[in-house]
Amino acid sequence: MTVTAPQGIGTDEMLEQARRVIRTEAASVAALEARIGVEFAAAVDAVLEATGRVIVAGVGKSGIVGRKIAATLTSTGTPAVFLHPVEALHGDLGLVGSGDVAILLSKSGESDELRGLLEYLKRMDVGVVALTGRLDSALARQADWVLDCSVAEEACPHDLAPTSSTTAAMAMGDALAVALLLRRGFGRDDFARFHPGGALGRRLLLRVADVMETADLPILPSTATMRQCLVPLAERRGTVAVTDAEGALLGVVTSGDLTRLMEREEHFYGISVSEVMTLDPKTVEPHELAAAAVGVMERHGVMALPVVDDAHRVVGMVHLHDLMRAGAV
Repeated sequence: MTVTAPQGIGTDEMLEQARRVIRTEAASVAALEARIGVEFAAAVDAVLEATGRVIVAGVGKSGIVGRKIAATLTSTGTPAVFLHPVEALHGDLGLVGSGDVAILLSKSGESDELRGLLEYLKRMDVGVVALTGRLDSALARQADWVLDCSVAEEACPHDLAPTSSTTAAMAMGDALAVALLLRRGFGRDDFARFHPGGALGRRLLLRVADVMETADLPILPSTATMRQCLVPLAERRGTVAVTDAEGALLGVVTSGDLTRLMEREEHFYGISVSEVMTLDPKTVEPHELAAAAVGVMERHGVMALPVVDDAHRVVGMVHLHDLMRAGAV
């Protein structure tokens, strides 16, 4: 007996179906916006007021989404732990304390595995936030706060595989995490402390003071001539600061300024730097994030910035290549 393998769809139809998945899931997430209201605010307040941790639980795909939500909460200032409902009933309930609050995820709200955990949480007087697709489910009826994550349809062509529903639940979890972050006043410095490793940590922790040059700075007085400016321009990477007698920045001369001067003036050596310099140049201060300095350079097309103190005195010079090597980009 010969068995013929089923034929798949062609490339054009496959691409259109992929686009349909994106449209369907996008519509499911967009529909959540109208459901952000009083119940959502109450759930945020419940988490803020909890004296313990956030216990996040779900089964199957909901459990995978729950793990992500727990990780996002923890990294943004709300201590959270994922608890598998089955493992909870076999010893892991010791993780739960009376000061905790729980976030339970279930599309149907009728998961047998969640029922035992839910009963225990209620006995412990642990507040329960439900993320569910059915407001008439057992989970929704027993939860203290219910966030509607229902979807019109799954992106799966058979309306079976969790796709739109898991995307909606994850978006609702992100909304909770960001709302909590804002209510806690959790800022960049806090985020950096929680992410000290890797590129993200470097970008959030690195300051201009960590990277800037401070020794033998290319600085000239406004009375200097372009002849005196040539050597520091060549040796100190193309940017010279011009200052007054107190060291306050007046302007900068760059290699580009020199090139344009040479194109229009044959005898330029005796010209004062004050006639050539760029007035009111872009600057940064030592305490600013190194990544912010990179942003200034990119927006204004410069390779170096004078670093100034509160009195606008030049205290350093920061270069794009040094910022790149330090991981600020």
